[in-house]
Amino acid sequence: MADEKKQGGMGGGLGDLVKAESMIQLAIALPAGCLIGWLLGHWADQHFHQKWIGIAGIVLGAVGGFIQIFTTASRFLKRGE
Repeated sequence: MADEKKQGGMGGGLGDLVKAESMIQLAIALPAGCLIGWLLGHWADQHFHQKWIGIAGIVLGAVGGFIQIFTTASRFLKRGE
């Protein structure tokens, strides 16, 4: 009963699945951000006939991935208290 109150009312099995989903988000956020940034940058390179926008897209995607990692981790740490 006390464990359910700690996990926000979720049972043990469901709480473990939520924790696993949060960890999967952490593992996917950075590579997905870089890939999406590269794809958009590559499209913009082709559209505007440039060579540098793909690299900027990768950097912006990495920054977005790190922001997602930090927000997910902070939410996970707040929930764990």
